[in-house]
Amino acid sequence: MPDEDPALSARDGATRAQIVSAATAVGAASFMATLAPLTVQQVIVGLISLIFLAMITVRLACCLERVPVRPRRKPSLAWSGEQHRDEHLPTYTIIVPLFRETRVLGQIVGALQNLDYPAAKLDIKLVLEEDDEPMRAAVRAMEMQNFIEVIVAPAGQPRTKPRALNVALPLARGEFVVVYDAEDVPDRDQLRLAVATFARMPHSVACLQARLVIDNFRDGLLASLFAIEYMALFDVINPGLASYGLPVPLGGTSNHFRTEVLRDIKGWDAWNVTEDADLGVRLACRGYDVADLPSATLEEAPMHLGAWMRQRARWMKGWMQVCITHSRAPLNTARTLGGAGSLGVVTMAFGTVATALAYPLFATLALIVLTRFVLNGGTIAASSIADAGLAALALVVFTAGLVSMLLPPIIGIARRGPWRLMAYVPLLPFYYVLVSVASWRGLVGLITSPFNWNKTEHGLSARRRSLQITGSPEDPSPRRPVRA
Repeated sequence: MPDEDPALSARDGATRAQIVSAATAVGAASFMATLAPLTVQQVIVGLISLIFLAMITVRLACCLERVPVRPRRKPSLAWSGEQHRDEHLPTYTIIVPLFRETRVLGQIVGALQNLDYPAAKLDIKLVLEEDDEPMRAAVRAMEMQNFIEVIVAPAGQPRTKPRALNVALPLARGEFVVVYDAEDVPDRDQLRLAVATFARMPHSVACLQARLVIDNFRDGLLASLFAIEYMALFDVINPGLASYGLPVPLGGTSNHFRTEVLRDIKGWDAWNVTEDADLGVRLACRGYDVADLPSATLEEAPMHLGAWMRQRARWMKGWMQVCITHSRAPLNTARTLGGAGSLGVVTMAFGTVATALAYPLFATLALIVLTRFVLNGGTIAASSIADAGLAALALVVFTAGLVSMLLPPIIGIARRGPWRLMAYVPLLPFYYVLVSVASWRGLVGLITSPFNWNKTEHGLSARRRSLQITGSPEDPSPRRPVRA
């Protein structure tokens, strides 16, 4: 894709026009600050407030949508006619990139072989890196069913997950393709539900996003907060965005695609370290929609702050790459997306980055205003009408922002459980301070090492739900040794 359509790839970074525009804006603001510092401060606070308000509005609007965490009907009953018979099911490709994942190899292979889908219709591809000898040795030592194929990605740059996915995409035989991570345990019937959902959706729906669920939330405070964050995103925000027809920030796994569409948009951008977010925007730019798939995939949260910080810094760096890539020709992008789509992308992409970077500063300013408001007996002390207006705006944003921060996870926990996680919800304002720190680290990484992939170690939790590693009961296919 970078060679055929470089304007849509993060490979080349910011254009000269973007750099000049950013430098001009910073220079102008700095110059004006020397002449009218208060005015510049008011403008900056006002702009940040508008961005926060846009994010708040979207998050609260998503809370109004009532979406189940599980399908209302079994996949076998989700559509009628002969389509539900196994012989009429389409071939389904599953791509699993594996890099230094020996700890969870048995788990992911067991989860894949446990899927309730005809063996003859499965096309599973494990993608290994050429120089990852421990991983290749572990795969060679396993016996796998015949529908599992091992692909070795040749050495090359960048060393990223989307590059591995692009190696496998041309070899996909399925009408649909799904990506799973090494630590994933998807619902057994997820593929059947995806086929049923695609069957009743228009062709413009190119992707289904399943629900990602953290199942090692017992591994400490950080894992619990991570689980709550995922409930808010995948059980409330993303389904809400999909129901409104707005661009959806995809998760990095359990994305089910129409293969022809994925090939048409040239797969993933190997140079973006948050390839899922970029792909969601590119699908929207091509006129495709993303729909919700109420089926769970169990995931593992980082248990230690260092691992969490490295992962989140990479995610935020990738979001910054998305902002840079899709603002190279802003007018063209806006015309392509339309009004609602443009607002959605600006809110979810630029808003995610801006609010994460500005959160501590804005929260501190809002708390100062709130403290003065309380000490002054419920009145706003200001030297001008503009100051009073900004102070009032800061109070509104602070209050509404707190509601929009806490309400989605509360709804998510109420929908999925367990209820004991409610006790951690009041800690989210402090959790998002960590998100801001990671965002600033991501900004530094964008400058110093834009394509470096901070690998997250998996298989460290001893508190994940157990998996019975068996083949599908209807799948008598022989097992074979694997060459890797």
